[in-house]
Amino acid sequence: MKLLQIWLLITVFFTSSFAKPPHISNIKNPPPRIIRTCCGFGAEVPLAGLTFIKVSDITSGEKIGEHKFMGSKHENNGIVYTKKGGFIDMGHLRDIADITAYMYVLMKSEPSPITLKLGNEGGQKVLKIDVPSNFQEQDYIHLAGKIAYDLSVWHEVSTWYGASYIPLVPERYSSFSVEDAYSNLTGVQLGMKALASEKEYEIAMTENVTELLNGLEVVETLEKNYEAMNAVKDLWWSGKAKYPSRKVLIKRVYDIYGCIYPLLIDDIQASIGADNEVCVPEKTVSGEDLNKFYRLNIKTNFKIPVKKHLKIRRK
Repeated sequence: MKLLQIWLLITVFFTSSFAKPPHISNIKNPPPRIIRTCCGFGAEVPLAGLTFIKVSDITSGEKIGEHKFMGSKHENNGIVYTKKGGFIDMGHLRDIADITAYMYVLMKSEPSPITLKLGNEGGQKVLKIDVPSNFQEQDYIHLAGKIAYDLSVWHEVSTWYGASYIPLVPERYSSFSVEDAYSNLTGVQLGMKALASEKEYEIAMTENVTELLNGLEVVETLEKNYEAMNAVKDLWWSGKAKYPSRKVLIKRVYDIYGCIYPLLIDDIQASIGADNEVCVPEKTVSGEDLNKFYRLNIKTNFKIPVKKHLKIRRK
């Protein structure tokens, strides 16, 4: 087990279980599928038809602000580069941490079984959760993280096939980018760590983010973060393509389950940051598969070629 994963797991298992999750006034109203509208991979990427507008969603270690449940402009989100964890999308990380917290509060406050409509994203989503009465605190935390991560994976799949937050503006340009899965799963781990803390959720998350970025050696200045992004220009992202073209991204990462490793820049070559893997929570304390306690049903729309893929699998 690698260093980052050990640090995260030790905290979840050995911190007191007197969690102080965020207060949610209407638990039956799930968070939107995108809480923080961020971030596209690249620097100064022009918009098609409006080429005088150039988009850069880059931030720096010195700009990162305190965590606010469900988002705040003062978080100063964007993509940062870390020497040991590669590029990290702070919007994705914080979103999935907050969805982990929401799922935890939902399960702790509502009697099981739970049925929750999650809206439309490539189809109608319905989540069903059924946990036993002997579920332990750590089981609730891990199950919340597992569900949150599965929802993040479906977001990548659905946007690949044309689902979008803004009507008629495709998001395929950003799906499965090199930092997405690592950022999402790191968000799960930090969210679980915050839920296991005795501190208020937002305070715990702020401390977790700071500790994580310091441990991964975040690049502090905005200028140096731009340099890191431009180091992979025309290797991982195109300096010629325009938003929202799918050609903006040159490199994508599709292996997003199990344990995930960050991609690092080493003399402009990609290398694996094997010491800082993060892994999807899979088991309860007693060793049961977390998948048996929930089901995510998706009635896909016409954009998702389900029948085509089923035919391929049968062959």
